[in-house]
Amino acid sequence: MRNDPLAALFGATPGRNITVLDLHGVTDKKTFMERCAGDLGLPAWFGRNWDALADCLTDLPGEEGTLVLVCRWQGYAAARPGEWAIAQEVFTHAVETMPGQLAVLLTLGGSDERATPSAG
Repeated sequence: MRNDPLAALFGATPGRNITVLDLHGVTDKKTFMERCAGDLGLPAWFGRNWDALADCLTDLPGEEGTLVLVCRWQGYAAARPGEWAIAQEVFTHAVETMPGQLAVLLTLGGSDERATPSAG
């Protein structure tokens, strides 16, 4: 389990892999793939494309399954909505391929993030 306050909220279950995919600052596919490689600990052979990501997601470690918490994704979704839609499809397909073994959750924010002043 990654040492992250968000991951800690889900508690440590022996054998479960809990990791955070932090997309802060990601605005394109190349950076998204690099962030996936680093944050998810993907193997060196990861090809930095959608098919390779799908393959790697179904082979993440964790005897009791894997929980991926995707945070600060909104900037990427706004900058590249088409790419973000594909990323969501890849996550969905991987979860459906690994029922009970893989979950991907999108966070909506947290108390450690600064509020954006509203225009009013």
